[in-house]
Amino acid sequence: MNENDDIRKGRHCVYDLHVHLVFVTKYRHDVFTGEHLTALEHVFADVCRSFDCRLEEFNGETDHVHLLVAFPPTVELSRLVNSLKGVSSRIMRRDYPELARHYWRAQRLWSPSYYAGTNGGAPLDTLKRYIENQNRPE
Repeated sequence: MNENDDIRKGRHCVYDLHVHLVFVTKYRHDVFTGEHLTALEHVFADVCRSFDCRLEEFNGETDHVHLLVAFPPTVELSRLVNSLKGVSSRIMRRDYPELARHYWRAQRLWSPSYYAGTNGGAPLDTLKRYIENQNRPE
């Protein structure tokens, strides 16, 4: 794999944007089996495609999931997250009715909070030093 394979081009920009997302189940209940996680991966990949994004990595445990998503600069992360959580919750409730016992009060699969961290090529300290060491014109 070439290091430039992830660089994408838009009409007026060149970009390589990734975000690491973590969603936690409502009340941090142990909800998911391997079958559930496989289904979620497919749902998340479909939602990402609808936003012109790519689900590059996915995994999870019984009470949370991790996604690594490549996205264009035109995507608002909050809208992407709302769609990922909303669509997956709706489809999982429809296809796996046994999950309903984990969210009996509010019809939500996910906690309202989430983690989103950007992922760059260089550590922040390296980037800060690079910017600090630019030659400022006199």
